[in-house]
Amino acid sequence: MLKIGDKAPSFTLFSSEKNEVSLSDYQGQPVVILFFPLAFTGVCTTELCNTRDDIQSYKNLNAQVIAISVDSIFTLDKFKSEQNLNFPLLADFNRTASTDYDCLYEDFVLGMKKVAKRSAFVVDKNGIIQYAEVLESAGDLPNFDAVKSTLQNLA
Repeated sequence: MLKIGDKAPSFTLFSSEKNEVSLSDYQGQPVVILFFPLAFTGVCTTELCNTRDDIQSYKNLNAQVIAISVDSIFTLDKFKSEQNLNFPLLADFNRTASTDYDCLYEDFVLGMKKVAKRSAFVVDKNGIIQYAEVLESAGDLPNFDAVKSTLQNLA
């Protein structure tokens, strides 16, 4: 498992807008990476809508929020549009980032395999992980107070 002080694994994934997005695109500013299991599910919708509603807190800390799931870009585009999400959603359809960040369920519900675990990472402006939380229960939410506290300490 990745831990505080580790170099954040780099990735390049397609966004819901069909653009390539890399972690390195945000070099020089903190990044909050949220892995979530599946679009359109209850807890994921709650998590991302809460983040949407609190986006100004992250902007005030000069942080970029990105959310990653194993859904397709087409699913993420519809989800982002329907929920009016105001941060990038990235498709990890091939599970490369989820594998590198060690946050994949081997077995999920209803026979699904290799679904991203709900996780939160704070990566500082130099690409170093300053916060890492990988949840075993998909019903739990990340500790957003701890995420924001970590960001405040980076300011």
